[in-house]
Amino acid sequence: MRELIVMKFGGTSVADAERIKRAARRIVDKREQGHRVVAVLSARGKTTDELISMAEEVSDAPDPREMDMLLSTGERISCALCAMAINDLGHRAISLTGSQAGIVTDESHTKALILDVRAERIQAALEEDSIVLVAGFQGVSENARNVTTLGRGGSDTSAVAVAAALGARECEIYTDVAGVYSADPRIVPDARKLATVSFEEMLEMAASGAGVLQLRAVEYARNHGVRIHCRSSFDEQPGTVVLAEGETMEQPLITAVTHSDKEARITLTGVPDAPGAAARIFGALAQANVNVDMIVQNEPVSAGGQAEISFTVPREDLRVARTALEPLTGEAFANMTTHEQMGKVSIIGAGMRSHPGVAAKVFSVLAREGVNIDMISTSPIKISCVIDRDSVELAVQALHSAFELAGDGTDIAEEPFK
Repeated sequence: MRELIVMKFGGTSVADAERIKRAARRIVDKREQGHRVVAVLSARGKTTDELISMAEEVSDAPDPREMDMLLSTGERISCALCAMAINDLGHRAISLTGSQAGIVTDESHTKALILDVRAERIQAALEEDSIVLVAGFQGVSENARNVTTLGRGGSDTSAVAVAAALGARECEIYTDVAGVYSADPRIVPDARKLATVSFEEMLEMAASGAGVLQLRAVEYARNHGVRIHCRSSFDEQPGTVVLAEGETMEQPLITAVTHSDKEARITLTGVPDAPGAAARIFGALAQANVNVDMIVQNEPVSAGGQAEISFTVPREDLRVARTALEPLTGEAFANMTTHEQMGKVSIIGAGMRSHPGVAAKVFSVLAREGVNIDMISTSPIKISCVIDRDSVELAVQALHSAFELAGDGTDIAEEPFK
């Protein structure tokens, strides 16, 4: 049987008519090489942002169900247009919505999780020798049968889920960068392109701000044994392959420095020093579908004292988090303060497991640059520091230099990081 290829094209890769035609040509090239082809497409360019703006023009708090109905249209447009271009190239293409493709999710609007991919319709189209285009970022809820969306970057997850359901060994993700880099090349011009990176490292990188691949897509790929090949839409050069840790040739001390400038910190004071207080706080946030990153709790030093809890959330979730927590004021905590202008810098590397002293070096470098650390989080292969947003670029540059991650000039990015 001919090998199955799953290709995913991001928003910049289909941003205008010429880029849609270029994507169509690449899809057809794979087909003419003898492969069966499924392609997952994102919405064109800034289409999703424009749709969000339309919603905000008519509502201060758009209904989540209707937001999903609205936002799902962008990917459908891309797929239909690309199918037209492929048909003009002499090949049969069929476009499918997420629902038609069998992508089944939970009931969480705007941040749905994929539960299953029932790919019978995709399989039938492939057996008819068609190229199949699937609208990314969307699915249908299992019980209510409502249109759902998967959150920012959800088309990556759609593509990996389809690849897993169809038994594809690799999912090619085409984007506006040539691969995964040792840092954001907009901040560090001599950042090095990585030939390979392990799933574990990529998960930490995605969770720490690297926008080139969505966290859930990498997690799904690891769990289902699907390699990801992240590569440029604009040239034929190989990109970065994300694969199992045992398949990588080496484990460098530090693989990359990542960052985020979209963090917000919430501090709750007067938290009772009693079982269940933290559970109430974070249960309310979970119920509101707010993702919490770092958590620091200061225990009271005197008997009968009260604790203080600080944690970070994505800045876009700050309003929802405040709304979820306010009813608990006076019971689970006394006062709530927020700081919107926070950032995060992280170093990631599988080699950290066997090399002591990495944390000390990170803190020394940041201290030398006058960067104050508000919160710290670690894993066996990651150290993350929450810092002031204005210090993020300086911190990234200093750490990238201190750990000698620069390339040799042959792999410098020509396109900006996403």
